[in-house]
Amino acid sequence: MSSCKEALNALQLGDSREAPPDAHLTARLARAWSARHSAPNHRDVVGALLPDLVHDAQSAVRQAETVADRKAAQARLAEVYFLAQFFCAYQPDAPLVWRVAERGMMAAQDSEDPHAIGLAAWLTTQAHRESAHLDAADAVTLETLRYLEPLLPDAGTDVRAVAGALTVEAGLTAARRGETGSAWRYWDDARALAESLPRGYFHPVTSFSHAVIGAHAVTVAVELRAGGESARQAARAESEAIPSRPRRARHRIEQARAYHLDAQPDVALATLAQAHEAAPETVQYNGYAKRIVLEEAESKSPARRRRASELASLLGLLTA
Repeated sequence: MSSCKEALNALQLGDSREAPPDAHLTARLARAWSARHSAPNHRDVVGALLPDLVHDAQSAVRQAETVADRKAAQARLAEVYFLAQFFCAYQPDAPLVWRVAERGMMAAQDSEDPHAIGLAAWLTTQAHRESAHLDAADAVTLETLRYLEPLLPDAGTDVRAVAGALTVEAGLTAARRGETGSAWRYWDDARALAESLPRGYFHPVTSFSHAVIGAHAVTVAVELRAGGESARQAARAESEAIPSRPRRARHRIEQARAYHLDAQPDVALATLAQAHEAAPETVQYNGYAKRIVLEEAESKSPARRRRASELASLLGLLTA
């Protein structure tokens, strides 16, 4: 964490570091996203790659020779900040998360690239919602969707996927407010966008795809605090089709929240164990998962208490 924080905080004035070729930086970014999706210890892997990516992407912006080159470099820099925001999420440094989110948004706007702008809005919306700034989350989401909507008929697959991911976020914010009709209407709109994407497509940043639309339904139901519906959606949504380890683990956590909400704590714990198997670091940093485990570690049922304690030990929640 410290080396990434130093790279993000560094002020590189008069930097003599030569920027790598555009194709080289783009390929490294692609490898970083691939590593994030495939490695069970994805935070360790991404954390090792980020410092050099941050420095090189910043250098590429400063050394761009034309307006077009600078805009392209800003889009790549924005994507590096998006990767950094994933890494910083759930870390005990909220100001750093917001600093990275704002830099990503600024770089995306400077790039004038709809895909980058949509991704910046997607991440900023999540940061607002997790900070209980629901009006701000809506403002970012809906304004960006208005910007993207006229572009969609001629847009590429990635831009349409980002519009779908943003539509999901609008639904999750509505669900957090308890607005059932709006939440499910947005989910229906997102499902239509997912079904318009090629089979097998998986967006490398948002994970938006046909494979995850069922997972989003679980989260909508959980955010609405609808126990029975949450459990039904959790039982229906298959996780093995999700190719990303951390996204698959996140889906398992959402399923566990659903089962816990529906008073099925043993199923919730078993599902969290599956999440840990998919991507241990995702569970270790997830507040919902930790709360369920710690609550069940004090259960009156000896078998459940033992199972929760074993999982808590795996997550590093038990102190000596």
